[in-house]
Amino acid sequence: MAKALIALGAVLIVAGLAWPWLARLGLGRLPGDFVFRREGFVFYFPLTTSIVVSLVISLLIWLFRK
Repeated sequence: MAKALIALGAVLIVAGLAWPWLARLGLGRLPGDFVFRREGFVFYFPLTTSIVVSLVISLLIWLFRK
């Protein structure tokens, strides 16, 4: 369990550092990413981006297990 948590933390750090380059690819602004704006309040829900990232991670895990 400890190794899995360390690996997850490392992946999150790498994703955080790579976010400026990922944003240039359009992640975070895909159709289906919802932004609700009101006076003094912004709620951002990246539904499509979450699905794409989940599919990519699932594919990578599947490839590494083979």
